Amino acid sequence: MDGRRPFADRRDAGRLLAARLTDPARAAAVPLGPHALVLGLPRGGVVVAAEVAAALGAVLDVVAVRKLGLPGRPELAMGALAAVGDTVASVRSEAVLASVTVDAAAADEVRRAELTELRRRQRAYRGDRPPPALTGRTVVLVDDGLATGSTVRAALTAVRAARPAAVVVAVPVGAVDACATLDADEVVCLLTPSPFGAVGRYYDDFGETTDDEVRAALSGSPA
Repeated sequence: MDGRRPFADRRDAGRLLAARLTDPARAAAVPLGPHALVLGLPRGGVVVAAEVAAALGAVLDVVAVRKLGLPGRPELAMGALAAVGDTVASVRSEAVLASVTVDAAAADEVRRAELTELRRRQRAYRGDRPPPALTGRTVVLVDDGLATGSTVRAALTAVRAARPAAVVVAVPVGAVDACATLDADEVVCLLTPSPFGAVGRYYDDFGETTDDEVRAALSGSPA
């Protein structure tokens, strides 16, 4: 990739994504507006989601997610967890699990550790605030990119359990195959390059988002 990358940073990506979602010429499968609930996937997805929520005039909240890395190879996802309130959903990365042998005890240990971290993040980001009501609402799930799609699929499963009216997944950039596997009413993705590589290669600044930045985005404060 030569020259400037498609997105300066996550806020820039969020503004561009928001412009697509609010474009009057968009052939919308799901109408959006102030009635929608925007849920960002921590950490970086919340920063993107803040721009989307601001453009829609919608409420911003968070759905906690954690990748389940293979024992000994944590960079490779064997699945993911997501939580909406007390509901925890898990998904498997079947393509990964079909190519490796995973010790059941080690896999259970990974899941326990990631569930502990997921609950910590829920407390860190939400404090004492109750989870938002999803039943009958239009939900927009936002992340900063979609590589394998495992965390977004877990978030979709957790959100669907609350019986929303519709779920839209919105990301600045995603792999074609990952976008195609999502059980959403609509998928909005600005870029679907092939070959894909890593999400970070499409950002000039893809530095790690901190817990404080997530809390600032959720409160509407500047980062």
